[in-house]
Amino acid sequence: MPVMVTVKRDEPFEKALRRFKKKYEKAGILKDVKKNSFYLKPTEERRLRRAKAAKRARQTRPRY
Repeated sequence: MPVMVTVKRDEPFEKALRRFKKKYEKAGILKDVKKNSFYLKPTEERRLRRAKAAKRARQTRPRY
């Protein structure tokens, strides 16, 4: 599904580019490209997910 932005009459290029970037980011295209750029074994993927979850848990836990 391509991301398209129609440029309005007398609209500055920068404004149209900003709208495009927002749509591009919202569509998650870059995230998908990075995810599929190389193969990750299922065990590696699980290990990374667990590590991310642990890091999130450490960051949200209050320190005393």
